[in-house]
Amino acid sequence: MAMIRDFTAQGSLGALRDFFLDEKILICFNGPTTRTLISEIGIALKEHIASSRDSMSVAMDVFSVYIEMSQNIRHYSSKCNYRELDSTATVVIGESADLRYVVAAGNVVELEDGRQLMARLSYLASLDKGALKQLYKEQLRRPRTEGATTGAGIGLIDVARKSSSPIQCNLDPLEDGRAFFTLRVTI
Repeated sequence: MAMIRDFTAQGSLGALRDFFLDEKILICFNGPTTRTLISEIGIALKEHIASSRDSMSVAMDVFSVYIEMSQNIRHYSSKCNYRELDSTATVVIGESADLRYVVAAGNVVELEDGRQLMARLSYLASLDKGALKQLYKEQLRRPRTEGATTGAGIGLIDVARKSSSPIQCNLDPLEDGRAFFTLRVTI
């Protein structure tokens, strides 16, 4: 709590606000994710975009990409039984210079899981819209094993389909065999 008082007493909150405005950041969140929090941020995001210059389909695409990324982080952290500090997500949603929306999210992952995810996402980023559509349809037709956790499946294919440019991802190794994984999607 002392940091918050120091932060606001020094006028830094105004500088942070100016930074957010200059960078066209609509939403920035860093902390543990819950279903309720994901939902509330998603609703606020959808309402903000829908009330702006954009069509409802753009609002729905940004909303669904944010939800997919946030839920993936929540499910992964839960599956790994991460403590609160390790289960925090960092999510930033803003506008790019060419007035597209950018959804970026990051979280701690096991290094090997991160490498596998990077390989899968690099593959998805290499596909054009037609190939992504075909892969999406193929994935929908595959039988699902009850209780199986697929990971990097149809949801991420759909995220790649909604992206107006190839998805970008990064993996920064940490200590103890973990890494910080980041995914960036432009809509």
